[in-house]
Amino acid sequence: MNKPSLLLVDDDRHVLESMGDWLRSQNYEVDAAARYADALDHLRRKSYGLVLTDVRLADGDGFDLLEQCRRNWPQSQVILMTGYGTPDGAIEAIRAGAFDYLTKPLIDDELLMAIERAVSQRNVINENKNLKAQLDRRVGLDNVIGRDPHMLRVYEMIGSVADTRATVLVTGESGTGKSMIARAIHRRSSRSKGPFVEVACGALPETLLESELFGHVAGAFTGAVGEKMGKFLQADGGTIFLDEIGTASPAMQVKLLRVLQELKFEPVGGTKTFEVDVRVILATNEELSQAVVQGRFRQDLYYRINVINIELPPLRSRTSDIPLLAHTFLEQVREDARREVTGFSDDAMAALERYQWPGNVRELQNVVERAVLLGKENVITLPDLPADVRGSNGFLVTAPFGAENAEGSPRRPRAADHSQRARVERLESECHGWSPGHQSHDAL
Repeated sequence: MNKPSLLLVDDDRHVLESMGDWLRSQNYEVDAAARYADALDHLRRKSYGLVLTDVRLADGDGFDLLEQCRRNWPQSQVILMTGYGTPDGAIEAIRAGAFDYLTKPLIDDELLMAIERAVSQRNVINENKNLKAQLDRRVGLDNVIGRDPHMLRVYEMIGSVADTRATVLVTGESGTGKSMIARAIHRRSSRSKGPFVEVACGALPETLLESELFGHVAGAFTGAVGEKMGKFLQADGGTIFLDEIGTASPAMQVKLLRVLQELKFEPVGGTKTFEVDVRVILATNEELSQAVVQGRFRQDLYYRINVINIELPPLRSRTSDIPLLAHTFLEQVREDARREVTGFSDDAMAALERYQWPGNVRELQNVVERAVLLGKENVITLPDLPADVRGSNGFLVTAPFGAENAEGSPRRPRAADHSQRARVERLESECHGWSPGHQSHDAL
């Protein structure tokens, strides 16, 4: 077992020396502190995997030290020791975040077992963090999944630009995951603790979009009975993501150009100028260069936002990622719907890989969810897929709720069928309603 450094804190010099010597004999590296202030000095200078502290200290309290560790050194597990143990004290200690609460006089085996459990838990936490980091490097970022060469280049770009102030334009067809890319950039930036504010520009008319972005003062227009804070102000200190930027009107494009250049604006109907510290990420499924040629998009705004362009490939050009994505969505839906579906039949997976996916990753997610909810077997089979995904294989559409089964007798509806009927109907309409111009918020 990987043994971390220990910090032993007790105002009883005899306990400090005897316990310290014994722990060292167990091959632990031990530093000792007789005072609360000394313990804080040790923690500021060195990283400890485990802190063993008495509850009562001459110049402080073990619970206070526990709180300091949780706040400033969360990698350190804390075991509290006391000569005045009570059940209430133990409950309070565990609720406060202590790994264990031991009562003096301590038995060697009991102490050693508690330390080994704490070290084991710490190692598991560290292993999970390392595995997640490795998975992020090999497979994706956050909820963005893929190991196709196209996506690996996207990950490299995200890593290069995330912690800069550069404006980023994310382009790609609807459903390719532009929103997830914007969130991944934010989470890997120094602004990650700040707000992430998303605005779907295409979902609002121009009059409402201006108020949504910049806010308004009372009386600015009919119905403006009070002041409203705009999204740019809400995103101060963080990131604002403007989706479907290609739908902005010419007048709105002028206002956006000024904000992007100066990071200054006035609320609708107001005269006070606000200045914000915001990182701007934009997205579109349009070819903006063509929109510039056609006179629908300002050239100066296009040059201003196209500083860094991350182009997301359509799913049909990264078919090697389809099995990984499909299994990921299966795990998510299976847990949510409580269905024992373990995978895909070979012909079902072949159909998924063969289909062109005009709705991209979002369509695949909906197809998998539909198949899990409608399927009767413990694997998703070809008949569980929509007809257009199955292609020309000649299989019939999955029987509706209550239809006859293969033996000719009526299928008995599952208990969850009725509650999930509306969900399936929504998925049916979405699965059959994809078109290259389909507009919606980007999903994974």
